[in-house]
Amino acid sequence: MDTRQLAAFCAVVELHSFSQAAERLGVTQPAVSMQIRALEERFGLRLLDRSGRRVEPTEAGQRLYRGAQRLIMLEEQLQNEVASVEEGELRGRLEIGSSTGPGERVVPLLLCEFQRQSPAVSISLSVFDTQTVVERVAERELELGVVGAARKHRGVVFEPFFRDDVVLACKPEHRFANRTITLDELCREPLIVMQEGAGLRHLLEDELRPRGVRMRDLNIQLELGLQESVRSAVLAGYGVAFIAHSALESELAAGQLASARVEGLDPAREISIVQASGRSLTRAAEAFLAFSRERLS
Repeated sequence: MDTRQLAAFCAVVELHSFSQAAERLGVTQPAVSMQIRALEERFGLRLLDRSGRRVEPTEAGQRLYRGAQRLIMLEEQLQNEVASVEEGELRGRLEIGSSTGPGERVVPLLLCEFQRQSPAVSISLSVFDTQTVVERVAERELELGVVGAARKHRGVVFEPFFRDDVVLACKPEHRFANRTITLDELCREPLIVMQEGAGLRHLLEDELRPRGVRMRDLNIQLELGLQESVRSAVLAGYGVAFIAHSALESELAAGQLASARVEGLDPAREISIVQASGRSLTRAAEAFLAFSRERLS
């Protein structure tokens, strides 16, 4: 398939205009129209709705747009890979996703250090909940993902990256501070949890289940989307919450927060690298993994 046709199609979809797409691509408007017409003839479907004031993709066009983005990205990666082999310099683009825990501090710092060492590599980090990261890696919208606890997915493979303990965070003056508490005490205390799909929530569910405790048995007062939101709520004194130790290091060191342990629970996250099954990594991705493992060892 001619990626020039796909590039013209994507430009029209993104700009909702043939003329603006032509200007972006540095070609004439009739040339863009010819590329789109060739695509529609190839698929035997109308891909763009030209009836309104703005050009919009049809349902078939929306599907093609998502796939075309991936093909164009793969072509760019291939060009960069071939060029970097000949020139001997690490080049290319690294599209990586992370769940909110490791995506707050650990992964951004690793990426910044790696980019300083390999300045010709362009890096993009997207932060989502764990399940979204896994799904985007499976769909090959992201080359790598970094996540905590995750349900199995047949489209991806998981590889251990680093271990991160999870603690019950509270204010220093809270009665739980620096103690080991019972499950009964935990069930009575106002608790802040992350949203469905978050790795920390999966981990907590898995820890509680063998002890006959379910999420609905807990005194959940707030359900917040991001680990940063949960940490802010704990700092403000609205309850206690299970948070990754790596996300609390500065607050614990400054005495802004304290931690507690729950008798019978030993939650720890095995942070994993996720990649699509059967996908060969680019040189940039392989170099980042080698660099990170050296730093984390």
